[in-house]
Amino acid sequence: MKLCDIPMKKLFYFISSMIILSSCGVRYESVPYFQDLADTGVVEEDIQNYSVVKIQNEDVLAITVSSLNVEASAIFNMGNTTSLPPNSTTNPAPLATANGFKVDQAGDIQLPIIGSIHVAGLSTIAARELVQERLTAYLKEPVVSLRIINFKVSVLGDVARPGVYPIQNERVSVTEALSQAGDLTITALRNNILLIREVEGKRKYVRLDLQKKELFNSPYFYMQNNDVIYVQPSNAKYASVDSSYRNVSIILSALSVIALLISRF
Repeated sequence: MKLCDIPMKKLFYFISSMIILSSCGVRYESVPYFQDLADTGVVEEDIQNYSVVKIQNEDVLAITVSSLNVEASAIFNMGNTTSLPPNSTTNPAPLATANGFKVDQAGDIQLPIIGSIHVAGLSTIAARELVQERLTAYLKEPVVSLRIINFKVSVLGDVARPGVYPIQNERVSVTEALSQAGDLTITALRNNILLIREVEGKRKYVRLDLQKKELFNSPYFYMQNNDVIYVQPSNAKYASVDSSYRNVSIILSALSVIALLISRF
């Protein structure tokens, strides 16, 4: 009996080992974010990696001008909207759609009367101050509002809702962008997030790790206009849709059960 039992036990252990080694299931240890962050007490640190968004070619700026002379100010606001004629017979709602001022390939915008203003490479604050300074020659005490209206980020890969997301303000982080996309799925690789950024005619590929708190101090934690995030799926994602893998798993499971029954009886 002992001589017969030994080979059967070896077969059982061999099959069980194959099942364990071939399994591509998601381990809990790979799921939590920021694993090296202390889980007790309060951790405090200065924010030193925030970088101000700079205006780039092809950006679209919404520029609103006001002054003591309302009629004179209206001339500079014409570029922001396309209005229907007062006697138009088409649907009157809405009467205007936002267009903004597009930054051309030379990095300039064209304003009524003023003409060309170079804004590429400037922050929106610096661009606003520059426009306001140029307006003082035509308006008394001008007040300018300026923002980027085509600010967007793209999130694709193993997330709940991949897509292109417009951003209403200039301060958005990688974690906020992923949250808008419904967060990573359980099968996503959290330590190999790819950030793709195009700036000043160059494209950068940056790897980010959501499992480490150092992400918060990364110079790429805060996103720029047109950034792309790609979330790579793990092997478990592939295994869930691969029929051949599922068939092998079923066969191995059945063999293990048979081996267990034989070893007992």
